[in-house]
Amino acid sequence: MKKILIFGAGRSSIFLFTYLAEHAQKYNWNIKVVDKQKSDFLDKFDITFRALNVNEETERDKAVKGADLVISMLPARFHKLVAQSCLKLSKNLLTASYENKEMLAFADEVKSKGLFFLNECGLDPGLDHMSAMRTINEIKNEGHELLAFE
Repeated sequence: MKKILIFGAGRSSIFLFTYLAEHAQKYNWNIKVVDKQKSDFLDKFDITFRALNVNEETERDKAVKGADLVISMLPARFHKLVAQSCLKLSKNLLTASYENKEMLAFADEVKSKGLFFLNECGLDPGLDHMSAMRTINEIKNEGHELLAFE
């Protein structure tokens, strides 16, 4: 069973929880969410919740240690903390936020450990850009010329 740890249970995370919960049984995923407080909408999912303050390094490390994949849905200013624990414990990390200087500073260590840190995989700017590129590539692969894209 793959263990997915999600930091953050804010309103924007409901779409991620919906997707993961719908596919958890098929892919044998165990989903755990940590945040300061539990959001009411979590009760409709088969997801384990534990209260955790991301600023508490020992507790953060303990949560990350048991995960196969870590996803941070926290505000961007907290990704650095989650990334530090992921590096320390050699865990892959996904975030929905833009890549910033703090996250770029980890690039060499991420690469040397063979880890995968993917930023910008939220709806904007990540998935919408990937979706746009898929559409552009389909048009070109069908032999059409793309003159504009908005």
